[in-house]
Parts: sequence; C-alpha cells; structure tokens
Amino acid sequence: MFDATSLLKMYTLKRNRALQNGSPTLTQEKTLLSLVRSARRTRFGRDHKFERITSVRDYQSAVPVRSYEQFWNEYWRAPFPVLEDVSWPGRIPYFAVSSGTSSGTTKYIPCSNEMIRSNTKAGVDLLVHHLNQRPQSRILGGLNFMLGGSTDLVEEAKNVWSGDLSGIAAKTIPAWIRPRYFPPPELALIADWRQKIDRLAEESLTRDIRMIGGVPSWLLIFFDKLRELRPGKQIAELFPNLEMIVHGGVRFEPYRSRFATLLAGSSAEMREVYPASEGFIGIADGAPDAGLKLNLDHGIFFEFIPVEDLRNGNHRRFWVGSVELGVEYAVVLTTCAGLWSYIIGDTVRFVELSPPRVVITGRTSYFLSDFGEHLTGEEIDASVSAAAESIGASVTDYTVSSLFPKHDGDLGGHRYFVELGTAEVSTDQKRTFVETLDRTLQQRNDDYRGHRAEGFGLKEPLVYIVPPGSFERWMESRGKLGGQHKVPRILPKGEISENIDRFFSELGYN
Repeated sequence: MFDATSLLKMYTLKRNRALQNGSPTLTQEKTLLSLVRSARRTRFGRDHKFERITSVRDYQSAVPVRSYEQFWNEYWRAPFPVLEDVSWPGRIPYFAVSSGTSSGTTKYIPCSNEMIRSNTKAGVDLLVHHLNQRPQSRILGGLNFMLGGSTDLVEEAKNVWSGDLSGIAAKTIPAWIRPRYFPPPELALIADWRQKIDRLAEESLTRDIRMIGGVPSWLLIFFDKLRELRPGKQIAELFPNLEMIVHGGVRFEPYRSRFATLLAGSSAEMREVYPASEGFIGIADGAPDAGLKLNLDHGIFFEFIPVEDLRNGNHRRFWVGSVELGVEYAVVLTTCAGLWSYIIGDTVRFVELSPPRVVITGRTSYFLSDFGEHLTGEEIDASVSAAAESIGASVTDYTVSSLFPKHDGDLGGHRYFVELGTAEVSTDQKRTFVETLDRTLQQRNDDYRGHRAEGFGLKEPLVYIVPPGSFERWMESRGKLGGQHKVPRILPKGEISENIDRFFSELGYN
C-alpha cells in the first residue's frame, strides 16, 4: 500500500496556517451568514426572512431556539422522507438515525451532502492534529479501523437513505481513504454484533492497523475479544504500528485507567473527538486535558445557552464572541444540513476562548435533581471514577437513577448499577466504593452535601456491583447492542428506567 502520509504532511502545513491565523469570531460570523445565504429560498428561510439577516444579532432575533420535536412537527414530519428545499436547499439524501439515550425516542437527523463534506473535513483535521503532535507519523501507511454500528442503510425513498451515522460515513467515504479503511464492506455489513466483533477481531489481527476509533465501552469489548484470541498478549504486541486510538460519544473519565492498563507499552496516543449526529463539533488538538477545539470553519455555527437558563425556560444565547470560561452551557447548532438554532442535548464548559476549547460535561437530560441535589453528569462521572480507583478498579459502565420514598418519613436516594473491570469485589471493597462515592459527591456539590448532612434529605447511595458483561447483555435485550449505542448514565423515571429495573431484578439486584 502506498503510504500517503507524506501528502497529508503537505496538506497539514497549509491547514495549520488557516487554523492559526483565523479569528474565531470572524470565522463563525462568516459561517453563519454563508449558511443563511444558502438557505434563503428554502421554506424555513422564507419563514424567517433570511434575506434581511446581516449579522449574528439579526439572526438570533429572527430565529428562535428549537428542539428536535419542534423541528419535526413544524417542518420535517409532513414531507418526510423527502425533504426538498424545506430547511436546506435541494433534497436531503441521508438521515442519521439517533435514539435519544435516556428517552428512547428515535430521531431522524438530516444529513446533506454539505454535511458529509463537513464530517470528512473534520476527519482530516483529526489527522492534521495528530501529525502536529507526532511529526514522524506514518499513520496512512496502514489501515484506519472504525468500530462503528451497522452500515446497512434503509432506503426511505428514491435516493434517500437512513441509518447509523457510521453507515452513512462508510457509504460516502472518499475514494482516497477507502483503501486505507477497515473493516471491508463484507464485515461492516454484519448485523449481529457478537458475530461482527468476533470477525473483526480475527481479521484485524492480520492487518497493519495504525488507528482505531469508537465509543469507549465498545472498544473495551473489542480489546477483550482480542485478548481471548491471543492470551497473554498486550495491545502493543498485537498492533505494533498503532499510533492513535480515537474515542468519543461519552465522557472518557470513567474509562481512563482501564485504557491506560490496556495500552501499557504502546506508543499509541489517545485522542478525543466530539462527533454528533448533527455534526462533527470538535477535536482534541493537544494534551488529553486541554479540551476539544471547536471546528469553526466546517459549516456549523455554534450557540450556547447557560444550562440553568435552559432549565428555567430562559433562552439567553451566547456564541464564541460572547461566551465565558467556567459556565456550563447547552450546545445549540446551526448547520449546513438545515438545522437552525437546534438544541442537541449536550452540555459543555469552555476551558479556553482563543481558540475556543470545551470539555463535555454531560447532557441536558443528565441532571439528577429529583430531591433538589442538582448533581451534574460531570460530577457523577468523576465521583464514580474516584470510587473505583479507591479499590484499585476501573469502570466499564454504570447508570444511576432516583429511588423515591415509598412510605411516610422515608428518604429518597440514588441507586447505581456499576460494572467494573474486575470480576470479584469483596464486601469491604464495596463499602469503600460507596463511602468514596458519597464523600466525593459531597465534596464536589454543596447541594448534595446539604441533603446528605446527617441523613436529612437523602439516603446514602445504594450501589450494586454487577458482573462483567451485564450492561452488554442489557443493551442486547433492548436491541441496542454495539456501534454508536451508549449506556445512559442518568435515567429519569420512565420506560427505560423501568426496563433496567426489570432486567437487573431478574438477576437478583433489587
């Protein structure tokens, strides 16, 4: 195979100049106005008088913030699956199917040809950032392995397809990268996840893999399968030319120690990305704790609403020209696929403003406060990780939900199902886990500490340590095994929380 890394290095020099010299605010305003001009003759553009918009302020005055349900009901449901000149010019060729992680609602997110090019540009930027950190890289001298979901798409109408974003990516992959892409179509199309993992593991061991990407929990399952096939072998021995593991989709903190152990002896770097069904939002361009650099010139305009405002029904809107450090914001996107001030459900916090870099803090729905404790997903993630570290373990997956009082005078609390990377946990270790979890939550959150003081408002956390593979089996029971499906971290009261209650009750956890 021809090693195309030298060509990538030439592009990297050019791309670096653009990334370093551009003004974030000017780049974003230019992006917004370009999107507005492109869509001015669509139904959405006519409804919102796009021809009159000449600034960010004009745009925010003319276009209100919308949720998926509002877009679906007002613009997309009636013409679906043929969206032609509705909210983006021309016909939308693809829909990324996304199931709400905690709600279970299936969403059809428009994906235009322009968005496909935007995602491709982000993928190349990922390689650019890698080369900046590793100038001696030969990453295009071998194969890039993406552990995604099903690549089988559904034809909703003539030349209109829906399916996993990974399937859309596989169908539209540029010709220059196809020879360097793994898995091949005959493996990517395997629908049965367990069979797919088995085949991918076997085949990958015969290939020169330079990069592996995927959701952390499924990458761990894949690596476990590799070790079954090659007992006693480290990842460094199985893939000696591996340069990079790309992870995204969930907060990485609970998985960090497990990956560090798996990659012992390997020179592969961990690089976080922020891909969403709505668009490729950001990439870590430096150290792991430096945050994710927003993709400002990819046909996406970013807005941010303080989370507290969103929960209070207030839609104060900020953008890269007005955001502040340290504030937790809900992410709002305007894209080259016809999303306009669309709330995607993620929350972030800025750690740098020039260039804008963020850390993902959770979901707008990942907020535990049934008793006024106001715990964020970020605080819970960090506390579960600390509890696992306190007993020398690592987290494979977990979920938490509220336990409501059943009798007068009873207190509410939180119940955790936690799967660790170790099969055996002693009674003393479990006690240490619970105490560390509770103590760390109190240290990180004043409201939680107040509710836990002398058992006044909340019981001590109820923690079930479940056997390895439990969450994999639960996801399989829901038809959500593999690919881009993720275990919901915080479960509100509803269908999915009842489902997991039944599942673990049958295993003896109740």
